[in-house]
Formats: sequence, structure tokens, C-alpha cells
Amino acid sequence: MNAVVRRIDESDTAAKPDYELVVDLALSVGSAAMWSFDVVADRLISHSGLDNLLELTGESEVHTVMAELVRPLLVAAHTGAGWQDFELEQNYETPGGGQKWLQLRARLSADTVLTGVAMDVTARQEDRQALADLADRYRLLVELSPDAICVHEAGMVKYTNAAGVRFVGAHGPDEIVGRPITSLVHPESIPEMMRRIKELSDHGAASEPAEAKILRFDGTTVDVEAVSVRTTWEGRPAFQVIMRDVTAQKAAEAALHYQAALVSHVSDAIIGTTEDGLVTSWNPAAQTVYGHAAADAEGQPVQDLVGAPLDPRAIIRSGGVAQAVHRKADGSPLTIRVSAAEMDSGYVLVCADETARRRAEQYFSTVVASLEEGVVVVGRDGLVESANPAAQRILGVREEDMIGSLSTAGQLYDENNARIPEEHYAFVKTSRTGVPRNGWVVRLRRSDGRSVWLSISCRPLTVESSLPAAVVISFTDITESRAIAARLEHQATHDGLTGLVNRTLVVQRLNAPVRRRGTRCVLFLDLDKFKLINDSLGHAVGDQVLVVIGERLRRCVRAEDLVGRLGGDEFVVIAEDMDQPRKAAALAEKIRDVVAQPVVLNGRHLHVDVSIGIVLAGPEDTRSGEDALRDADVAMYEAKTRGPGRFAFFDVDLRERMQRHHQLGEDLRDAVRDDLLSVVYQPIIDLKTGAVASAEALSRWTHPVHGPVSPVEFIQLAEESALINALGAQVLSVAALAIAGLHADGMPIELAVNLSPRQLDDPELVPAVRQVLMRTGLPSDALCLEITENALMHDPTLAAQTLSRLRDLGVRLAIDDFGTGYSSLAQLRKLPLDQLKIDRSFVTALGESRDAETIVTSIIAMAHAVDLTVVAEGVETEGQLSVLRRLGCDHVQGYLLGRPGPLEALIEVNAQFRQEVS
Repeated sequence: MNAVVRRIDESDTAAKPDYELVVDLALSVGSAAMWSFDVVADRLISHSGLDNLLELTGESEVHTVMAELVRPLLVAAHTGAGWQDFELEQNYETPGGGQKWLQLRARLSADTVLTGVAMDVTARQEDRQALADLADRYRLLVELSPDAICVHEAGMVKYTNAAGVRFVGAHGPDEIVGRPITSLVHPESIPEMMRRIKELSDHGAASEPAEAKILRFDGTTVDVEAVSVRTTWEGRPAFQVIMRDVTAQKAAEAALHYQAALVSHVSDAIIGTTEDGLVTSWNPAAQTVYGHAAADAEGQPVQDLVGAPLDPRAIIRSGGVAQAVHRKADGSPLTIRVSAAEMDSGYVLVCADETARRRAEQYFSTVVASLEEGVVVVGRDGLVESANPAAQRILGVREEDMIGSLSTAGQLYDENNARIPEEHYAFVKTSRTGVPRNGWVVRLRRSDGRSVWLSISCRPLTVESSLPAAVVISFTDITESRAIAARLEHQATHDGLTGLVNRTLVVQRLNAPVRRRGTRCVLFLDLDKFKLINDSLGHAVGDQVLVVIGERLRRCVRAEDLVGRLGGDEFVVIAEDMDQPRKAAALAEKIRDVVAQPVVLNGRHLHVDVSIGIVLAGPEDTRSGEDALRDADVAMYEAKTRGPGRFAFFDVDLRERMQRHHQLGEDLRDAVRDDLLSVVYQPIIDLKTGAVASAEALSRWTHPVHGPVSPVEFIQLAEESALINALGAQVLSVAALAIAGLHADGMPIELAVNLSPRQLDDPELVPAVRQVLMRTGLPSDALCLEITENALMHDPTLAAQTLSRLRDLGVRLAIDDFGTGYSSLAQLRKLPLDQLKIDRSFVTALGESRDAETIVTSIIAMAHAVDLTVVAEGVETEGQLSVLRRLGCDHVQGYLLGRPGPLEALIEVNAQFRQEVS
């Protein structure tokens, strides 16, 4: 018997009557059997109802059993105080073999009598055991669940089962408990998780299953389906989360979707049927092939839908594949290859529509027969099996003579006219190796003696053939195209006008090695004043001149020398074995004299000079052909700088100068783009008042490597590279804004800005000037645009039109560097000018040459006669200034009066004038 004894302390130890003891005990436990036991005598004194409770009939049996049941109480009572309560639960086996749990409660009286009650608590004990079993089962269920189960309270994990540890890849629960629950959830799943648990306000409330991503410790994720339940943890609100790994499920679903997509998107009809032939599934391709919708097809006999008898069993017995003729819904015939396989409850049929392929085979036969390209099929034995009509026509052999003959019967020759051995025939190699060959060009000597050029391609007839393989040979008659190609090749390498070689062959010749112990001479020729012939007499006359010059060059050099035309009026001569510079110079002089002879055309005698650049290259020279041409071109430009009809040898210094010139041009482009040039201002003084009348805006460039670059050099670079428009626009914009600011500060001076010939030709010049005036607020009459005399004479008509449009804007116009060109005041009167600037060359001579003073006097008088303001440039001495004041010049400009400088220097000069006046 199992026993549980509890001692119940009692503060009241006074003696009480026995009947009160019984009443107290009865009230405490309800209806029960009563008993009393003499602790000292160790015997049962009385009992009531114990026989029924213990299911015993004999008095002695009750005494014996009861003595055993209360034994633990007696042991406790021997050491207890009077009126002390005791409680005991005993497991009792009845005579009938049943099990009972008895609760014994007793009190020890002052006379050492233990009085108590006995009660059957089997039901309660069973409930308690059931509850313990249930708790144990729940614990095992949670611990052994394949689903991850965790409890989090106030955002922190309090518990997780083994599956939760496995889900996140931890080593044990200790690595998870105490962590924020959000650290185990992928960021994209956190908002939805928070939303779900926020909705769980009542105890026991559960969320709907939802997908989420769990973060593993190694950084990977697990797809789960999660359910959150509102619960408690140690009496505080908490949430229990059950998570099921759905990674495999999602993969299976994806696989099913993929397989379903395959079935839905394959081009073959896939049909499922029952054993008796009723359709159970009908994919979209079946609808396309047969023209019956799936909704109409399901449940119908398959043979009715395909328009022909269809027995899956017979197809399976015959190997699983059969050819058949089916019909679409509209009755049109279909050529179908049917594959059949058994399923659990029927059959699956794959019906491939081969109607188009069969039709294509018929078309192919027709097409091959109509091809202009010859097609011959050679069997594995090397004998011809078929030949299309084009093959018969090209080879000059009838079909009946070709079939069964050896494919190597014809005689083939290579590009060098050498007979090709039969074992080297391309189609023989393809048959032996299975390797295709394309574009094999040979010459065939036909049986009628005629030769034809063929471009042959050959490949195995089927990929899976064993060797030797049957081969299909296709070929085209390229006899005519080769003749055309030869003519085109000549045209591609020769100048169409003069017949001389072009740049391609020139470069090829220059790329060839120089002869040992020899020196190659490259002469780059450019005709001087040839543009004048084209512009005045037309390009037809210019072409005739080029033909004559080309022929003269061809006759004046040796037969082994090469003469070529590079384009335009540029020629090149390549002479070998020119071992001394004097020989090259002599050849250049000879060429110059020959070219300089008059060219007589239509009674006109035309004279042309030539500038020549010379490059000498020995065997050790590593320059490429293009490099040699480039260096000769550089030398030619150097010759042009010396005047017409000159020649110059190339050297390294010349290349470096040209490279610097080229590099400065590239750097200038970047400088203009990045606005790295600065603007300086040179004052122009009014001789009558001594005040600053205007300021000329000038551009300056400080190169990051070469330092300050002369305006003469970089302005020329800008003119050559068409950067002058952008540069001029920058200077005008910056200077106009600066001078407009001076106007606002009470210094109303005029701004002078130079225009280049290219700017004068620019159609955007006038709109650009208008925009600058509007944007800066500079008054239009405060802007004076200066144009050189030569720029005006370049195209007088266009210049007059542009100047008139500028005058319409209200700006003032000046002619710069007057006296250096070929214009006259009579010509200038036709232009809307306001100012004339005498060139510095005349001013410099004042005081030293009476002629210079006479010329300047005349210029001033004539300019005043047509109401032009006169400005003298380059004033550097007091003597020059005195003469100009005496001659009545209006304004002066030069280093004596102020060098070009920043705007602050201009303001300072003006301030000095004001102090002198005051």
C-alpha cells in the first residue's frame, strides 16, 4: 500500500469531547466512515462504515486491514502533540482485486486516542493521475513534435522545443531562449507577424495559418507556415508559435506547377482516358491540334474526338508508338504519331502532330529540285545516290550518268591550278571523319572541257551515322562572281580616278620589311593652291588636273617605285634603296619640277606647286605603315609653312612639335568644356578726356603642364578645331556679365569683343549675342564686336548680312587690324561699321618713319570722313601717344596705357583717371 502522510499543526491543544472531534472531522470531509484507534494499546477501538468502505465482512479483517492502513499515522502520532491533525492517502487493493485510494484524516486527543474518518478518493486520484499523464503527453508531444514550437513573452523567447532548435540551426535551446523573437524572423516577415499577434487580444485566441521566413544562424532561411496562439507564461501574457517547415511542400508545389505548365505548354496533345476510352484530361495543345475545347472533350469517347479508331491497348502491344491519320473538328486530316502508356485507372496518350513535318518533307523535295545550288547525296560506299537538276546543269552530267558513279570522278584543282589528290577532297574527308566542311573553293574541269569554279560545302547526311558516313554535298557556281570579285578587288585597292594604288596598298607596301642594307623613302605630296582650281574652274577640271599629275608621277619614278593617291590632292611615292638623303632630296626636286609644269586643259595653262614631306626608313625602323605615313604628313605640313613648292625631311623634333600642337588642341578642347580659360580686360583710353572709354575682353589660358600658352597659339588651335565658336561664346558671356556689373556700379564703359572668321559664318552668332544681352542686362550699344579686315573680305556678302543683323540688335561694330588686308575704305563704307582700329604695325613705326605717320594721318582722315571712330592699337611709348594726339586719333590702346589684366585692374585704372580729373 502506498501512503502519503501530512501533519496538520493546531494551536489549540485544549481537550475536547470525542463527539466534537467527530463532528469537526465529518464537516471537513463530508460523509465518510469513522474510526478511532488507541495509540498506546495499538488497537482499533471503534469504527462505523469501514466494512462497506473496505468491502470486508469480518470484524477481524476490518481490524487487521485498518491497523495496516493507519500504521503511518500511528508512527506520526507517537511523536505528535495532543489535538494535532494528521492526513494520509493510501492505495488499497480490495478483496475483489480492485484498486482504491483512501484518504484518512485524524486528530490525536489528549488521552492518546487517534480519532478519524476514512474517505474513498479514488476518482479524484484518478483525475489527478489523468491530469499528470495528460501533462506528460503534452510535454512529449511538444518536445517530440516535428513542428517548431516556441513561446515568447514581451518579445523575448522563453521556450523552444527540439524542432525549433533544429529549424534555426542552433546547438541547443540555450542559444535561442532569451533572444528577441524578431532576431529569428526574416525582416520581410516581421510586419505580418506583428500584425497577427496584435489581433490576438483574448486568451486562447489563435491566428490563421500564414507563411513566414525564419532566419537560421548560418544566414539561410526556412519557409514555414506559422500559427500564433495567445497564452500565458508564469502568469504573464505570452504567445505560443507553432511553425511547420513548408520548404519541401513549396518545392513539391513548384514541381507540380512546373509539370502542369509543361503539360499545358507542350506542343503535343496529351490526353488522359479511362480504361473504356472516355477522356479524363485534355491539355491546351489537344485543343489546338483537334479543335475541341477541354470542357467539351472531357467525358467523351476519345475516338470521337480524334476522328479515328484509337485503341491504347493495341498501341501498347505493338511497342507503344503508332502512326495514324486523325481529323480535326472541321474534318481536315492530321498526320499523328501516337504514344500510349498505362495509368492506374486508364491510359495517357501523347499525340504529336506531324502534319507540318510531312508536308515540309514534300516541300523540301520540291525545293531541292528547284534550287540554283547543286545538291548531291553520296552514300557510305562513295557512290552518288541522288542529284538535283542544278547539280546536273553545273557539272554538265545527266542524272542517269551520275547515279551510281564515284563521287571522285571529276578532276578538281586548287587556287594555284594544282590538281588535288582524291583523298584530299573535302567530301571524302567528311565521309571518313564526320567533320563538316564549308566554303571549299575549287576549280572543276567538266567533261566538255569547260572549267567552272565551285564553292563546296559538305556534311554528314545524319548526325548519328557511323563512319564512313553518307554525305550531302552542296555547291554553287562562283565562276562569274570570282571574276567580279577580281574587278572589285582591283577597285578596292586602286584609285578610281587616276588608276594609282590607294591607301590600302600603300600601307601594305609600307608594312613590308625594308630590304636588307637598304633605305626606304616615303614622299607625301600635297598640291598647293589646288583648292583654288576646284573653286574657280569646278571639280571636273580639278579631276582632270589630278589625272595628269598622277600620270606625270608614274612616269617620273622608277618602275619598282610605287605611286599612290591617298585622296583629294594628296599623293604618295615609295622608293626603295634610297640610301642617302641627297638622293631623296633629288627625287623630291624632280617631282616638284614635273608637277610644276603647266597643265594645259581646254586652252588654259594651269600651274600647280607641290609641298613634299619626306621620311627615310632603314631595316631597323619599327614604324608601321600608318606611322610612316603620319610622319611624312607631318613633314609635309612643315614644308607648307616654308612656302609653296618646298620639301622637308621628318625628324623627331618635328614630331614632338606636332605632337605638342596636337596635344594642346586636345587639352584646349577640355579646357573650353570645363571653363578653365580666364578673361582679362585691356583699357581703351579716350584721348580727349583721358578716361577709360572701353575695355577689350581677351582670353587667357594657363596650361597645367606648359604654363601660360600664347593667345596666338591657342587661338589658332581653336580656329583649326572649330572650338573658336564655343571659346568666343564663353568670352562674350563672361565679359558681358562683368561689364554689366560695372554699369550697375556707376562705371558705364563699353565692352569690345573680338569675332573670328568662323564665328562670323556661324548662323547661331546673332541669337547667341541677343541671349547674352538679355541675360546679363548689358545695354546693346555698350557692346562693340571687332572683326578683322581679312575676315570681312573672306566672304563680303555673308559678312555684310551678319553685320546687318548684329546692327539690328543695337550693338556697335568695329574693323580690327585695319591696314593688314586688301580692303579699302570705299569697300568698308558698304558695311554698317562704327569703329576702325589701326593695326599696331603702323603705330609702332610712328616717330621712326615719316611714311608711317603719313599712312596713319590718311587713315584717320578717311575714317573721320565716313564717321568712324578711330582706335590706335599697340601704343607703347609717350612719343607714339603724342603723335596720335596731334593727328586727332580718338582712342588709344596699348601697354603704355594698361596691360590686359583682371577686372579689378581695369577698375583701378578708371579710379586713377577720376582722381586726376578731381
